Amino acid sequence: MKKQFISLFLISCLLLSTWQKLINPIIPGYHPDPSIVRVGDDYYIVNSSFQYFPGVPIFHSKDLINWEQIGNVLNRKSQLPLKDANSWTGIYAPTIRYNEGIFYMITTNIGNGGNFMVTTTNPSGDWSEPIELKQGGIDPSLYFENGKVYMVSNPDATITLCEIDPKTGEQLTESRALWRGTGGRHPEGPHIYKKDGYYYLLISEGGTELAHRLTIARSKDIYGPYEPNPNNPILTNCNAKGQNSQIQGTGHGDFVQFKDGSWWIVFLAYRNFVGSYHHLGRETYLAPVEWKEGEWPIVNGGNAINIEMDVDAPADKIEKPQRDSKIDKSSPEWLYIQNPIEDNYKFENGKLIMTASKSSLTDNNVPSFLGRRQESPKVSVETEIDIQKLSEGCKAGLTLYQIHDGHFDLSIRKKNSNAEVVFGYKIKSLVGEKNVKIEDSTEKIRLKITSNAEKYFFLYSIDDGKNYLKLDEQDVFLVSTEVVGGFTGLTIGMFAEGEGQVEFAYFDYKEESD
Repeated sequence: MKKQFISLFLISCLLLSTWQKLINPIIPGYHPDPSIVRVGDDYYIVNSSFQYFPGVPIFHSKDLINWEQIGNVLNRKSQLPLKDANSWTGIYAPTIRYNEGIFYMITTNIGNGGNFMVTTTNPSGDWSEPIELKQGGIDPSLYFENGKVYMVSNPDATITLCEIDPKTGEQLTESRALWRGTGGRHPEGPHIYKKDGYYYLLISEGGTELAHRLTIARSKDIYGPYEPNPNNPILTNCNAKGQNSQIQGTGHGDFVQFKDGSWWIVFLAYRNFVGSYHHLGRETYLAPVEWKEGEWPIVNGGNAINIEMDVDAPADKIEKPQRDSKIDKSSPEWLYIQNPIEDNYKFENGKLIMTASKSSLTDNNVPSFLGRRQESPKVSVETEIDIQKLSEGCKAGLTLYQIHDGHFDLSIRKKNSNAEVVFGYKIKSLVGEKNVKIEDSTEKIRLKITSNAEKYFFLYSIDDGKNYLKLDEQDVFLVSTEVVGGFTGLTIGMFAEGEGQVEFAYFDYKEESD
């Protein structure tokens, strides 16, 4: 008996040792509202992009764990007008689907058009011009069955269905109400799936903050009536199990079946830092789903979502290589605020020559900005500016940008032939700056921003990086969503305002492990 017990114990240890922990988030940083589709052994995710251009980043994976951005779905101004867009407007939650050789992406442009759809046969290439859609609401989704294409969205806070022509966008049937959810505010993010003879309707409720959650209902008929799951919500961290987790705001999800037959769900959530504040934005997470025949899906065994989860992940997490510090126009990670004035950006030999905009970041009228998402709480970002090539009347440097009235800036200002390093902030109604004059003999200045997950440090060097001087430091929560608002997350980039031009020698973005 003792030998049998030892053998079973050793076998159990061996099995456990082969498990691979699931590490969340799978796509860190500001990548909210994920939607996923499987095509053979390939998986694709798209995310919201709001006021940034290009829009709707698209990622590819073979294993659900390791993701690579392969492009942006909306990469032309004709697809993505963003006049006056800010962190509350622009491109809301997209859905990606695949049917008979064609990829479909359907979404909403708040402030510049409404619901529309684009298509392609190559998800990493160019997508079509927008196909406008009549049914209103936000977070539209598509469902294909027996040659018919159904669109579902949430006009009047009601999950609503109609049939459409996928080529023209024409609405073929009247819109019909399906479900208003379980009573939580903002029923949205609907997706329809068919399994074991049931149509399952997955939605988000509670608003995309602390009370965010996923609920589900089902029907034998696509038009209903839909019966709610008696164990709703099927995913939330706003309960006793999840209240102590760093991860909060779980919701807005999409199911996918892995190639081995197992079910998984991608969804958004955010990580709190220094108390109940999040500054990196809503990120993309993954959890296992138990979905037995004829029964309701159970996400993560009904347990809370955490950074490290004791589930058998489909693959090991592979560490991403650091990006080269040369400024390469072709990288899909680059972001502009609104539709850029293309002549304001010249890419030469790994450098960027940026023409200043009359609009400041705060003015939010097509500012000169090129940046990327902050994807780790601990980062280091650096650039170098040649003062001799900095135009008189130009202010240029690095910005930590959450929203037009919530950002930290570290820059160089040239006025009356004198240069100074400036730390400035705009935190809602609070505006201020600190500056230090630079000796006339100085030719180049390096600007650097670092973070330890609790504070940002604003540094500069006048001796080619041999020594850095600290100009200021600030708490990260000051540029959190809870303080300055918006639906996005922090982006880090280069900016120029005023008059003339500036040359950025490089853009060095590095992440440190937590």
